Amino acid sequence: MAKLTLQADLAGRNVALANTPAGHRSLLTHLRRLQTKTGRPCHVVCEGTGGYERAAVRALQAADQPVSVPNAARVRAFARARGCLAKTDALDAAVLSAFGAVMQPEGDTPPSESEASLAALVARRDQLKELVAREARRTEHHEHPAVKKEAALRAKQLAAHLGKVEAEIALVLAASAEVKARVERLVQVAGVGAVSAYSLLAHLPELGQLPRGALAALAGVAPMNADSGPLRGQRHIRGGRAPARKALYMAALCATIHNPLLRAFYQGLRGRGKPAKVALTAVMRKLLLHLNGLLKTPLQTAA
Repeated sequence: MAKLTLQADLAGRNVALANTPAGHRSLLTHLRRLQTKTGRPCHVVCEGTGGYERAAVRALQAADQPVSVPNAARVRAFARARGCLAKTDALDAAVLSAFGAVMQPEGDTPPSESEASLAALVARRDQLKELVAREARRTEHHEHPAVKKEAALRAKQLAAHLGKVEAEIALVLAASAEVKARVERLVQVAGVGAVSAYSLLAHLPELGQLPRGALAALAGVAPMNADSGPLRGQRHIRGGRAPARKALYMAALCATIHNPLLRAFYQGLRGRGKPAKVALTAVMRKLLLHLNGLLKTPLQTAA
């Protein structure tokens, strides 16, 4: 996937198309022909490029065409394992086709309109929060009066934009009974506020649907072994979705103060000599798994 073009490997036949609505329709035509020719359904494995793939994925899902967007690092590791170190659009398409044939990924579930809106707005809120934080860090170093004036105006504008985005998020929650109910369910847990709740749902829509281990790994809070022979290395978390982990971190931090069960759990770990970061990471994982179970079984009593 590129900004202007997309390259498809159709059972070994390479096809270059425009990354436009017309190109997406042409891709669907090629896929239908391939299905007719082989007598087997097609499953599209699409490269994740940080945004350029979204329109094509939406077009495929709207046509009920199964499509997966796997983690780019896994696909690259697969390519290296096959000895494919060169990188072109045609080679990438062939690697994705081989990855799909070997790994057999499940099709991604298309988000509902409200889920897609929430994800987009929360992502924009995160961007604005980062901009606000950067401006705040620069403020103490401004000396020139004109610079101070411009910086104050910029901070005021960012705050106004942030308020508008948060108002839009509130409208999405009010318009979607399902998303609103999920948020309300999560905030029943002491330490989880509304912002943490809708941020987790936006960055981790699989919450309430995945097994415990898979969800912890997806959020990047699963400890990974580092053992070899008799050596037992120190476990560390790695990978996962950083925005989801950030939202979970803030919720866990609050929970160690306001949630009696998680506060006792955290203090117990600290009392046994665990470093503060290790103990807080354990709280993050425990909280995530509890929230996952809570959305799986809505009648469960919240902590």
